[in-house]
Amino acid sequence: MQKKNATVHLLILDPSQNDAETLISLLRNAGHATRAHRVTSQEDLEEAIKTSNWDLLLARDVEQEFKPEDALGMIRRLDKDIPFILLTEDFGRDRTVAFMKAGAQDTVPFGYSDLVILTAKRELAALDERRKRRTLESHLREAEQRCQLLLESSKDAIAYINDGMHIYANQSYMDFLGYDDIDDLICIPLLDTLASESQVPYKDFMKSFAESQTDGVFMNGVARRSDDTEIRIKMSASSATYDGEPCTQIVIQPEQNDAELEEKLRKISSQDLLTGLYNRQHLMDALSKAIVTVGEKHQDGALAYIALDEFMAMKSQAGIAGADLVLGDLAAILRDQVDEQMTLARLSDDAFCILAQPCEEKRLADVCENIRKKVEDHLFDVSERTVQLTVSIGVAAITENSPKGSDLMSRAYTASAEVRKLEGHNAGNGVVVYNPAQFESLDDDNSIEAIQKALDENRFRLLFQPIINLRGEGEEHYEALVRMLDKDNEDVSPYDFLPPMGPSDMASKIDRWVILQTIKQLAGHRSKGHDSRLFLNVTGETVQDKTFTSWLSVALKAARLPGDSLIFQIREGDANSYTKQAKEFSRSLHELHCKVSICQFGCALNPFNTLKHVDVDYVKIDGSFTEEIQKNEDAKERIKEMVKSLQSTGKLTIIPLVENAAVLATLWQAGVNYIQGYYLQAPVPEMNYDFGDQ
Repeated sequence: MQKKNATVHLLILDPSQNDAETLISLLRNAGHATRAHRVTSQEDLEEAIKTSNWDLLLARDVEQEFKPEDALGMIRRLDKDIPFILLTEDFGRDRTVAFMKAGAQDTVPFGYSDLVILTAKRELAALDERRKRRTLESHLREAEQRCQLLLESSKDAIAYINDGMHIYANQSYMDFLGYDDIDDLICIPLLDTLASESQVPYKDFMKSFAESQTDGVFMNGVARRSDDTEIRIKMSASSATYDGEPCTQIVIQPEQNDAELEEKLRKISSQDLLTGLYNRQHLMDALSKAIVTVGEKHQDGALAYIALDEFMAMKSQAGIAGADLVLGDLAAILRDQVDEQMTLARLSDDAFCILAQPCEEKRLADVCENIRKKVEDHLFDVSERTVQLTVSIGVAAITENSPKGSDLMSRAYTASAEVRKLEGHNAGNGVVVYNPAQFESLDDDNSIEAIQKALDENRFRLLFQPIINLRGEGEEHYEALVRMLDKDNEDVSPYDFLPPMGPSDMASKIDRWVILQTIKQLAGHRSKGHDSRLFLNVTGETVQDKTFTSWLSVALKAARLPGDSLIFQIREGDANSYTKQAKEFSRSLHELHCKVSICQFGCALNPFNTLKHVDVDYVKIDGSFTEEIQKNEDAKERIKEMVKSLQSTGKLTIIPLVENAAVLATLWQAGVNYIQGYYLQAPVPEMNYDFGDQ
């Protein structure tokens, strides 16, 4: 799917528009689509804050009429969650401390571009987490209200106990024990609602529960109702919270002799029927609890994903019944290697898992190495035939910083898959420990190496997304998008791997690869009678490349392709950063009869100023406007005014990210020329859109 980065809405307090543009370019080059507003006064900031939502405020610590401390004070006064970063000329400890005490998130020297980006990314990520938390808290409150309603209407007799006293009981509980008013019950310890012979067992039961914290445990006893009649009951206990305080949930019901049956059902529901091991659901529940325990007790754990190598080939050789016998034998080998602190489960046909907590990853890796050797040396006997197996095992640590269970499982799986890529492990048969630094980060060197390797191994592919004339004039336009297969065979944009500041030769290399491939495909497509034209995105590095247009001229002649079949698309941020080069680039392309488009338009502080210098034929307005016009009327008016202004200067307008039909009426009324988005078609490998069916 097409990657969609959320647009960063940025406030900049800086007397210099050029410096403000530099900050915007920094964020864009770091991969953030950015909409910015430069604050010019106290009134301007107050109006901006009240009328829009903002993600970040960057304030220059230089002499200006409206000072950074006043801007910070206004954010605090209006009680807005807008991260504030002060960009200083010279770092000063006292000033930094003063600003952070006043509510700023950080101070960073203005000249340290890399540090500015890292700090901004950190604060944007923290803001995103706070927003998610607020949403979750809102959902939690709603859930608690629903739970309260369920408790009140439940036929089960339920009460919450804290320090042995009732703090809540539902109507069924009060009816069961014969109380009319909750206030009467709250004054009574739970112990007093039990017959004398059940009070000592109850104390032992609650002591055991407090030590084990195992939910759902139960005891049998005798309850004494308010009228002194007695009834035999089964009481279960679980951990709970009430009004935000930890407590114990008690459920009582008449004693029934089905405890043994319930225990059998519980075991069956958590068991893999073929191997007798735990099943996936039980394992994932246990993993979630282990992650919580590790966070609370700082007691490390580890998870191992055991994948059977060439399982389908073995199944084909041994048959379904034979494969089941092999899996049963394998389960026995695994059981012999794990201890009582480890949970062993079967995840799927060809995968098992070991959860160990408490346990260090190195110890579990050693256990897995023993398993690997045992499996490799074992001869599985199936109907007088010998079958041999090997396994690829990935081990992931469980720490207080671990992600949720499904993501942690993905880490172990990723390490397992890595075994088969290692030299000397063609078909697997190894153990790899997941290293977050290796698998989750790409520095400047190995990111470039990854792209070059993908180019060498032909792991790039092109996708095409139609751009439709909203006026129904039957033109055929596509935008060409490039995707790279990463180490997990997932589609990514290779541009996302490039370091924010270069190096330029790799960006240019990707651009030229895309252009050559699209020219070849377009030539073949047009030879079948299609009059299609392609939008091709180029980076700022290509805009600065003085040899590009002469190279392009040769490529067009070789493919016998007319220049007007290609529209080269430049980002607004690159056009602003390299205005002189963009002007020359546009002129040279027009000499080849190619067209020029500018995309992400409207994000600069003064977007129309760019068009005074760079001659373009098309303007693709930034996708954030598409999102906004579905939310408020003011945005609709802004887009209409922008389209009208652009068209008055002879520019053809394009609106991207059209995801549903609801926005089409607004775009039609605004007079937009072209639209693009998943509502029409997702990017696909072929130019196969039916333009005649508009």
